[in-house]
Amino acid sequence: MRSWIIKYRLYHIPFWIAYHFLWMLINVGSFNNTLFYLFQNEVPVKFIGYIIFQAAGAYFNLYYLIPRFLYPGRYKTYIFLVVLTVLACSALITMGYYLNAWTSDKTFTELFGKRPDQFLAIFSITALPSTIGAMTLAMSVKLGKNWLNAEKKRLILEKENLETELKYLKSQINPHFLFNTINSIFVLIHKNPDLASESLASFSEMLRYQLYECNEKEIPLNKELTFLENFIELESLRLHENQTDLSFEINHSTVHNSHIAPFILLPFVENAFKHLSKGRTRQHFIKMDLSVTDRRVLELNIENSRNVEADEIQSLSGIGLANVRRRLNLVYPGKHELCIDKERARFKVALKIDLA
Repeated sequence: MRSWIIKYRLYHIPFWIAYHFLWMLINVGSFNNTLFYLFQNEVPVKFIGYIIFQAAGAYFNLYYLIPRFLYPGRYKTYIFLVVLTVLACSALITMGYYLNAWTSDKTFTELFGKRPDQFLAIFSITALPSTIGAMTLAMSVKLGKNWLNAEKKRLILEKENLETELKYLKSQINPHFLFNTINSIFVLIHKNPDLASESLASFSEMLRYQLYECNEKEIPLNKELTFLENFIELESLRLHENQTDLSFEINHSTVHNSHIAPFILLPFVENAFKHLSKGRTRQHFIKMDLSVTDRRVLELNIENSRNVEADEIQSLSGIGLANVRRRLNLVYPGKHELCIDKERARFKVALKIDLA
């Protein structure tokens, strides 16, 4: 029964009855007088005519004229046909006055306060404005509903596109990390097989985290920091102790109960080690510190040395940093600050993220 009502849009009938009753109430000015005017011990033929013909005109416009002429851009034809429809419906409604008088025991003047020869007056003053109002209201409701549905679909599509883009950006980070880590373990195999075995076990744990534990939009910050510490430990195996000053300080007491988007910090750490791989005969340094304020604002500061050779002075907005900039804009819009300072001999990153 419910599906039948929805299929044939019978739930629109109460709307049209209420609309026309309200229109008449405004003209008559009294609820009781409106009821008396409608039901003078007779069938309200004229009132029913308003409902039938204006609803017919509205649906003809909504389901035939708009799809066939308005949407394809045939505006002149559409306007002509809409005007013709309004005039035809108004004329039929006006004829309903005469039908009402014909089925009544009262005269035309007694029923409506007008003479039978005042067809144009009834048509232009009463029927036409009411029909224009009804069709305009129906068209506004329909177009508004269509706009809301289109906007809803646009937002869903935009969300899906953003999620796809985030997955793509995230996938651009992971292969870079895998390549660097595997290369570190490969170098370590020739230097210290036992330590390489331990490092491989740590690497396995990191892969497990990467594949199974960080697929959510946000993960516990503690897990992300543990991953970073393991990454730094593996990367440091390739460094010469007498040529590199490495420090990474985390205020662990401030990071509890905080969550963060996975791999959002890794590109900055990767970038610092990338510069150390250039000019290995030089003295290098990496200084990193991370904390979370009482207002749950994460602060990450990284400073590392750079090669001072002129041919090494290049843009550092490569795949990793470019992707993380984009991810920050997508995941934390208006909730982060990123400052990158490039000098000939050093590179600084200051990142703040509101995790609240």
